[in-house]
Amino acid sequence: MFQEFSPEQIPKTPYLFFTGKGGTGKTSAACASAVALADQGKKVLIVSTDPASNLQDVFDMEIGENITAIPAVPGLSAVNLDPEAAAAAYRDKVVGPYRDRFPAAIVSQMEEQLSGACTVEIAAFDEFTTILTKEELTSQYDTIIFDTAPTGHTLRLLQLPNAWTDFLEESTHGASCLGPLSGLDEKKSLYESAVNALADEKKTTLLLVVRPDESSIREGGRAAAELAETGLENQMALMNGVFQPGDDTDESAAALFSKQQAAISKMEHLLEGMPVHQLPYVPYPLTGIGALRSFLQGDVSEVAGDAAEQEKPDLPGLGALVEKLAEKTKGVIMTMGKGGVGKTTIATAVAAGLAEKGKKVHLTTTDPAAHIEHVIKGGNIPGEISVSRIHPEKEVEHYKQEVLSKAQEELDEEGLAYLEEDLSSPCTEEIAVFRSFANAVEKADSEFVVIDTAPTGHTLLLLDASQSYHKEIERSSGEVPDSVVKLLPRLRNKEETDVIVVTLPEATPVLEASRLEEDLERAEITPSWWVINQSLAAADTTDPILKARGNHEVRWIREVWSRAENTVLIPWIKDEIQGADALRKLTSSSN
Repeated sequence: MFQEFSPEQIPKTPYLFFTGKGGTGKTSAACASAVALADQGKKVLIVSTDPASNLQDVFDMEIGENITAIPAVPGLSAVNLDPEAAAAAYRDKVVGPYRDRFPAAIVSQMEEQLSGACTVEIAAFDEFTTILTKEELTSQYDTIIFDTAPTGHTLRLLQLPNAWTDFLEESTHGASCLGPLSGLDEKKSLYESAVNALADEKKTTLLLVVRPDESSIREGGRAAAELAETGLENQMALMNGVFQPGDDTDESAAALFSKQQAAISKMEHLLEGMPVHQLPYVPYPLTGIGALRSFLQGDVSEVAGDAAEQEKPDLPGLGALVEKLAEKTKGVIMTMGKGGVGKTTIATAVAAGLAEKGKKVHLTTTDPAAHIEHVIKGGNIPGEISVSRIHPEKEVEHYKQEVLSKAQEELDEEGLAYLEEDLSSPCTEEIAVFRSFANAVEKADSEFVVIDTAPTGHTLLLLDASQSYHKEIERSSGEVPDSVVKLLPRLRNKEETDVIVVTLPEATPVLEASRLEEDLERAEITPSWWVINQSLAAADTTDPILKARGNHEVRWIREVWSRAENTVLIPWIKDEIQGADALRKLTSSSN
């Protein structure tokens, strides 16, 4: 459908920024492009600040925070910056001056505000800027490739005057996870130079990496629009993982091809206005120079030795999880994980499975898909089950208006502009939606409450701090609802709450799920179950490409199993999960 992304299609601008949600393959695309450019005789530097990016694995050698030459590819160097370490240093720099001025409790809250993903991104941008504005470094290379670009929200925030004032003591709300930028005030001019370089189409091209599925394309289209608003209009899209069935195929392969093409035809309007190229669905891991070269040449054959059959662990199916949960009479069940891993499907299947066992169940979801309610209420599922749907956009808008209206008397026009952009951070959505979740959780006094897409440990700690010190409450809502007061203790109680972490058997989803688990543990919440979803290793497929892909999943299945005894494995299912029969199929097998 799209032109293949070959070495000849790589943009010639000196800066290339690869961006996309976790698991889309942006690191693989960036590394393959770096190798291809170096093979053309270019001097290339690839820079990664992606926490899930392991350049050392891709290039099969140690790569740290110092620029390292790749011996197997003359002209190519790499540096793997640590955004988490940069964020910790940034956090200490911002909070440090206040440690002796504020009580310890307030300092703790400030540190938690600066522990979110957006803070990591600001710190990463600081690392980008150091390279972008260091002429003695940039002059050494023909092309510098950045794995992971800043978001439109971060760039818009940096462009506002009030982002550079001491906003800490006068902040009118507590939802921000970016925190004040005054700690980096001395770099304001450098940041302006970096933003200008990003917006210069002669210098920078943004490569948006998406997968051929609806959620990924939707997120990509949103990111492209946000970045265009900040001036980054020189964009192109890479549709990664496009499957082409061969002659020796089966029903699973045909179904995967149909699913992908349907998603592309339905959603490709979101990528209009930019060139779109495709990269193939390959059966081999993109590690090693040979694999990277094959990838950009469209070669889907196995790299030598990679197709060896791997024995997967004998793990139970989703039915075992439902059976265990059904031993209780009530409680909270939360499905958590990154976008695209199947949280909503798992939550719906668990809710339906419990209802069929005679349990009273309430399912709360932020997924706008209308078929969920149809499946539950009209799908011949016996038992008592109810559904409520939270609309994140409406919740966020209501919350933003609530905060802004209370701030209008205290802030000038510039201050309000800063606050409005600050409220566009991902943390705001979690806090806004959180209040609806808190109300739903109260139902667990008498039934099962299944929550799809729950708040992270960071958000829970932020709000817990707000309860304890009354800072957030005084500045935003003015009172603490009883449902909020009870929530965190209930979520920490394993007798009352089961957290289900959902992932895919691939590197990035597993690594991101592991970070989510660590985030929850900071809030003293321990997941009860891990669900590995959509596994080709567990599927009955004879297609050579899909079978080889499944063999490479075994490493990540074992990785999850080694850290979580209660792990279930769900095979890749060729049919859409629609209707009661499909849900029963998910939960019918315990093995």
